[in-house]
Amino acid sequence: MKNVEMKLSGNTLIIEVDLTKEFGKSSSGKSIIIASTEGNVSVPEHEGIKIGLNIYKK
Repeated sequence: MKNVEMKLSGNTLIIEVDLTKEFGKSSSGKSIIIASTEGNVSVPEHEGIKIGLNIYKK
């Protein structure tokens, strides 16, 4: 994962992303990647639940 932290607070998933970071251009070159799970990943402590997250800017 790039710039993504996940934690649980009870039954609530909390996702933290630093919006000031950049990881270069996307594969298409049309946007700049800020954060990504780089595909679907399991939610902490819930192996049956998946999340896929991409945060980017033009």
